[in-house]
Amino acid sequence: MSLGLIYKDDRHIFDEAGTETPFLEYPLLKNTGIVRHGFSTRLGGVSTGCFSSLNLSFDRGDDPKAVRENFRRIGASIGVRCEDMVLSKQTHTTNVRVVTDEDRGKGIVRKRDYTDVDGLVTDVPGICLVTSYADCVPLYFVDPVKHVIGLSHSGWRGTVGKIGKKTVQTMEDNFGCDPGNILAAVGPSVCMDCYEVSEDVICQFQKSFPEEDWPRLFYRKQNGKYQLDLWKANELIFLEAGIHPEHIAVTNVCTHCNSRILYSHRAMGDRRGNLCAFLALK
Repeated sequence: MSLGLIYKDDRHIFDEAGTETPFLEYPLLKNTGIVRHGFSTRLGGVSTGCFSSLNLSFDRGDDPKAVRENFRRIGASIGVRCEDMVLSKQTHTTNVRVVTDEDRGKGIVRKRDYTDVDGLVTDVPGICLVTSYADCVPLYFVDPVKHVIGLSHSGWRGTVGKIGKKTVQTMEDNFGCDPGNILAAVGPSVCMDCYEVSEDVICQFQKSFPEEDWPRLFYRKQNGKYQLDLWKANELIFLEAGIHPEHIAVTNVCTHCNSRILYSHRAMGDRRGNLCAFLALK
């Protein structure tokens, strides 16, 4: 089956592989041979109505049994178990949690004992990091030398706060990772053409990024609003963190443009499901 997604180059593929529950993945990360990863779509789940069909949020009013089955299905497709997943508790912070073996299942089959966590890192094989989305930017990190991974949620607040750089710093501080070895990907999220913001948001970006980068990040429209490029902003943050350009993959898949198969807050409002990013060391 064709989902009608268009890709600029072969770093971005849609993996169907005969699976019942499809997902998106990056060859850049897959080719390391040390991780399982993916980004969910709306397809292949059991949720109904506005949550149709692969809703991966327990917090939006969906039947919890359906959500658990959805996690089981996407996990089976990617090759991870719900009991090994660890779910963030996102509040648009730049807080990054080091995940240990004691965290297995939290947020999925066990209660979380943490909050205000938008980034996760681990060096424990088998644990699957999970973060949630409906237009914000997923950031994937893989260090194939130290065998350390990270996964972070970056909306405009997280991007201004440079959670991508803070995730890399957490990998450095806790596991001795060298940013020059880290592979990083900007995942499916809202594109610049679809992301209109007000001047107060742009003022925050002007404080956080040097003036020479502004023309690449945003432009002002006749109505006084701005179009903002979160993809480029996070790519620049990767480079600032010391990640090499050839180790970066940037999506061209917009959640808003593809809201038929991807949940989008801007396209659908509050009555919708959530997507998730998944990343695990084999």
